[in-house]
Formats: sequence, structure tokens, C-alpha cells
Amino acid sequence: MSYLQPSEFVTKLVDQGESKVYMGPRDTLIRAFMAGATLALAVIFAITIATQTGSFLLGSLLFPVGFAMLYLMGYDLLTGVFTLVPMAWLDGRPGVTLPRMLKCWGLVALGNLAGALFIAVFGALNFTMGFTQEISDVGRTMMSAGESRTVGYQDAGLGGWITLFMRGMFCNWMVSMGVVGAAISTSVPGKIMGMWMPIIVFFYLGFEHSVVNMFLFPIGLMMGADFTLYQYIMWNEIPTVLGNLAGGLILVGAALYTTHVRTQPKRQFAA
Repeated sequence: MSYLQPSEFVTKLVDQGESKVYMGPRDTLIRAFMAGATLALAVIFAITIATQTGSFLLGSLLFPVGFAMLYLMGYDLLTGVFTLVPMAWLDGRPGVTLPRMLKCWGLVALGNLAGALFIAVFGALNFTMGFTQEISDVGRTMMSAGESRTVGYQDAGLGGWITLFMRGMFCNWMVSMGVVGAAISTSVPGKIMGMWMPIIVFFYLGFEHSVVNMFLFPIGLMMGADFTLYQYIMWNEIPTVLGNLAGGLILVGAALYTTHVRTQPKRQFAA
């Protein structure tokens, strides 16, 4: 059987979280860069499909191809380490301290941002023929998304900020379920299927993913969208990151650890 029982795959997730902390800064940054770039390309892919076919559902159904590729390659998203590393910390793994966890999150965030910006530059050039032609339909769709998901939240005031936080939290509930999905099977088709299902839910429902937004909003700004860098950071990225952290940590990591690891006999670790 390729399916692993929860007690087995959750222990694997704790092991993965521990390994993230011990990874060197160079490898962490490279893997995070590639994850951010791959996910950004998947966003272009999905929005292109949705724009050309008129079916956002079709774009959502195919978007998870990017998520599946990056996790099969062992790359890291900020949303994933928000879930995995705290599980190792809760388990008392040697060396998994709060400062090291924060350092890991910071390095992954930096790498994700660099990868997303790399693709954003490519996308802006691609959709404008090097800024020599009118912006393509796909580029305008991205600009419109950036405007509605910054200015739109700002116009709602505190209610918009709370909504952003909740959408970020529910986003990483689903995205981290995708991370878990990669661990529930020992076969590649099983891993892909496990990842694919929750990612469709997050994308189609329009939840807020911090790394997706590291691409979507900068590319909008590069093409002249009607919002500012301040509006992007204050009225999207910050509440989204906080929501992603809450969703991954509480709704996935803590829930799985409490019910599938803490209930097992405590293992002893060498100093």
C-alpha cells in the first residue's frame, strides 16, 4: 500500500521540520528562490488559461501543477515552513529553538520573494514586449487583481484587514494540507493527488497566499497598476503573512501534532 497512516506521515512531517532548521543558509535560499519562481510561473499559467478560456475554474484546476512540481523537487515555500518547523519545535527536537525557527522563516521568505520578483520582471517584459507595446489581456487581468485586492480591502477599513487575515488563514489551511498530502503516499501519483485537491480549493476561492502575492502585486506595479507599494504591503502582504502563519500553525501543524504525535509514546533523542 502506498498510503501511510497518520501516525506515520505526521512523524515524517516533524522530521522534515527539523531538517529545515539544520539546512545551511545557501541551500535554504536556493530552494526558496526556486519555489517562489515555480509558483509564480504557475500563477501566470493559471491566469493565462482563465483569461483565454473565460473559465476561472479551469485555471484553478490546473494551477496545482506548479505546487506539485516544486514540492516534488524538495523546494520550500514560506507557507509550508510555517507548518513544518513549529511541529519539530513542539516535539522538542534538539536544536529547534525559537531563534532558529525565526531565522528559517526569514531566509525562506527572502528566497521566495527573490524568486517571485525574478518571474515578475520576466512577466512584465513578456506582457508588454519589453514595454514597447500595449499590455496584453493576461497582464491587464493581473493588474486588475492587484488593484481589487489592495484598494478594495483598504476601502473596507478594519473589516478589510480582518477579511484579509481570515483569507490568509484559510489559504494556508488548504496549502498546508497540500504539504501534508505530499507525505501521505510513497508513490509519485499518490503524492500529486494528495497535493492537488486542497490547492484547487484555495485558488478557486480566492484566498490570500503570501508567496503568490509576492509575484502578483509587484508585477502589477511594474506594469502601472493603480495602487502603491505601501498599499500592497499594508493592505495585503502583512495581514496575509500573519493569516498564513495562523492557518499553518494552528489549523494544520498543531492539530496534527496534538492528535497524532503527542498521543504516541514519547521518543528519546540523543543530545
